[in-house]
This record gives sequence, structure tokens and C-alpha cells, in this order.
Amino acid sequence: MRKTDSLPTVWEQQPHTKAKHDILTRYLGAWFGIFGSSSRHRRVNVLDGFAGPGVYATNEPGSPILALRTLLDHRAFPGYSGTQFNFIFNELNPERFTSLRQALADFEAERSPWPRNVDVKPCNMNFQQLAQQMMDAIGPGKQLAPTFAFIDPFGYRDVPMSTIRELVSHPACELFIYFDFNSVNRFATAGNVDDHFSALFGCDDFRDSPTSGPSRNQFIHDLYARQLRKECGFAHIASFRMITRDGHTSSYLYFCTRNDQAYDKMKQAMWALAPSGDYGFDDRYADQPMLFGNEANTSPLQNQLAEQFHDQTVSIEQVTNYVIRETPFHSGQVKTKTLRPMQKADRISSPNQKIAGQFPPGTLIRFDN
Repeated sequence: MRKTDSLPTVWEQQPHTKAKHDILTRYLGAWFGIFGSSSRHRRVNVLDGFAGPGVYATNEPGSPILALRTLLDHRAFPGYSGTQFNFIFNELNPERFTSLRQALADFEAERSPWPRNVDVKPCNMNFQQLAQQMMDAIGPGKQLAPTFAFIDPFGYRDVPMSTIRELVSHPACELFIYFDFNSVNRFATAGNVDDHFSALFGCDDFRDSPTSGPSRNQFIHDLYARQLRKECGFAHIASFRMITRDGHTSSYLYFCTRNDQAYDKMKQAMWALAPSGDYGFDDRYADQPMLFGNEANTSPLQNQLAEQFHDQTVSIEQVTNYVIRETPFHSGQVKTKTLRPMQKADRISSPNQKIAGQFPPGTLIRFDN
């Protein structure tokens, strides 16, 4: 099978790849915590549609091993015996699939005895065929179990919007997808492969993109986000930009969900990696501690809340829900980092607050200025 990229079977891990995996594992830790203790869902799926060889050139673990490790090392995992965790790791290239199977076998041997409620299924299939097989197996009138789909392809040919739409059409499905902006930026509107881009976006609007510059970047980014929302019915979409060592945008990671809590958890994972709030990772600064020393500037959020709730008295729950749903910030930044400084500056007050600067459930907040 001819590879669709120029990389060897096993290649060196790049800084932005590690950043991507950091976001993935941070979020999966929260996702496993939610569904592991859920009484509604007794079966969940994790799909890695382009799993790769399982390891990198200097033996760093790939996304399949990281996902399994995140579950098995979860502090609450011993209490998850009532939930069946199904992992589907798919890799089309035969050489990489052989490496993937060996990496999984080595990890399972390392963690012997293997938990009964964790099933690992390596697949050697075309991604579109695998997605169709999963849909066919559900049966009429039934829904897919809660599924976290991690789709990380090379290029733009293998993930048409129609396939994504079918795969994540069920309410409890979430999507974390890699969008190869560099390839799209180079070839979209060139004319010779436009049919692939029509499939990728699920429309022909990419033909209207500006020919170059930042406006083209923004147009392509926004169009893909719009189509994910429109075609797949996602309520929330967060994107994270990856920047190469030469300063160019290489890709975006889009996280898509219909659940407020999940959206909040993913934003927390992204902020942990980019604490300045720009939702991006720059390979040029990957080894500099300053990247992780920045404090979130909540001044924009303070001003937005003051405008949104001007001259109103609302509950702390209303404020938090607004922040989660309508802003780039997350719930952990509301009380101490946003409302407390606003209260010190006399921009808010509270008719029922017992201790200034503290906002327990039920606290009412008056936005005065």
C-alpha cells in the first residue's frame, strides 16, 4: 500500500505533535471521568481513525498508547468496572499497522492482567470504510454509544464532510479533528483537485476564498468550522492553531461537541497549553519555559460580562454558563480571576454574598458599571 505522505514508517515526533497529544490526553482524562461514573451509559467508544505506527522514532508513545494510558492511570479507574471501554485504532498503511499492533501488544503485556472492561481493536482499513462499518453495525432505530472520534489524517483526501457527518450524527458523539491547513491553503482553488475540497468542506464555498494573505487563512478556517457546525449539528466548536518553526500556520485542531460540560473541559485543556489565551502553539517557542508562564488576561472577559449583564442582577450560575457557551474562556476563570477583580474595582456587587470575593452557588451578582 503506497503511503499518502513522505514520512518513513516510524518518524520523529515534532513539538506540535506533542502539543496535540497533550490536549488530547488532558481532555480524555475528563471524558473518562464523566463516562466512567455515568449511570446512563455503560458502553463508550474511543476511535482513533488514523492511528499511525503507535510509537515515534525515539520511542515516544503515539496517540493509541497515550489514550489507553490515560484511562488505565486515571485515579478513579478502579471504580469504572461497570463501564465497557472500546478502543478502535485504525491504520491503513500495512507497515505502520504492523508497528501499531506490536506497540499495543507490548503495552498490554506491560499492563497484565488486562482489565476485562477495556477492549482494544486494531483495524487495517480505509477510514471511510471503517466509519461506514461502524454505522452499519448499529442497526435501525438505535444510537451509537458515546463516542470520542479522534481523526488525524495526512492531507485532505480521506475525510469528506459526508463521512464525518454520518459518523458523529448521534447525540453523544464528539469530534477532535486535525485540519491540514497548509495543504488546503496551497491547493484549494488551484482547480486541479477542487473535487477533493468540495468533499472536504461539503460545499463549494471554498472557491470564494481570497487568493492570499491573512484573509485567506481566516476564510478557510471559518468555513471549515461553519460546515462542521452546519452539517454535523455541533453546538460548540473550539479550534487550536499549530504554527511551524518558520512562523506559518500548519494546521488547526477542531474540537466539536453538543455538550456544555465537554466544551468547558476542552477549553480548559487548550488554555493549559496556551495560557495567554491565543489558542495556539508555536514550534519556535516549544522549549522555552516562558510559554507556560503566562497568566490569563481576563480583562476582555470582564468587559464582555459588564456589557452583557449591564444593570442586571444575575446568579453566578448564569454568569458561568454564559462564559462557557459564549466566550473563549472557561469556568475555572470566572470567580477568582474575573469576578473578584471586578468586585475590587466596584464594577459588581452582591445582595446576598457573605464574604467579599467568594461566589458560592446561588450568589447573586449585580453588574453596576
